Amino acid sequence: MWGTGVADSGSTDNLGGLVGFAARGIETLGEWGVGLFTLAETVLPPIPSEVILPLAGYLAKLGSLNLVLVFITSTLGAYLGALLLYWLGAKLGLERSIRGLSKLPLVDREDFENAAVWFRRHGRSSIFFGRLLPGIRSLISLPAGASNMRLATFSLYTLAGTGLWNGALIGFGCALGTQYQVIEQYSRFLNYAVYATLGLTAAWLVTRSVRRSKAAKR
Repeated sequence: MWGTGVADSGSTDNLGGLVGFAARGIETLGEWGVGLFTLAETVLPPIPSEVILPLAGYLAKLGSLNLVLVFITSTLGAYLGALLLYWLGAKLGLERSIRGLSKLPLVDREDFENAAVWFRRHGRSSIFFGRLLPGIRSLISLPAGASNMRLATFSLYTLAGTGLWNGALIGFGCALGTQYQVIEQYSRFLNYAVYATLGLTAAWLVTRSVRRSKAAKR
């Protein structure tokens, strides 16, 4: 089945918060919606893949989505997002790219600099392993593009790392199968984790802004 119909429309009705929103979005948009989520998550993480992909795997197990197409679209979406950052690094250079992107909310210059250090230290293998590390996964493409890494090499390592990461998360959700109580508990845990992360990040950004303002007045 390659469509986007939902076999069990009540399967995610009781999921609340960010996870519930993501689940209903996946049910509405289908397999290609999973790809759109992963593309957006790669460029500017609104909803992490740790939320999207297990849900997609879970829904595939229920028959709502096609498992193979979920894997293909999620990997393609993540690759296109990585390609966008690669292109940005190649066109603007590392410093200009970091200067512009670090102005975005919930993103800090230090994150990009850490990704650049990781890339310089590990070379092309950093593209593969970086796709498996939160915090590095989305940003490692920028220094790769800025260093003019061959697109074929970048694509190969990105697709391999992304495929492994996506397959593991989708497989986890699929393994839960009809264990709705487990997915419900998992969704609550993820909601708390995401909200706590957003709260701590917002508090950190405010604190940093206040400190910089005080330093500028001295």
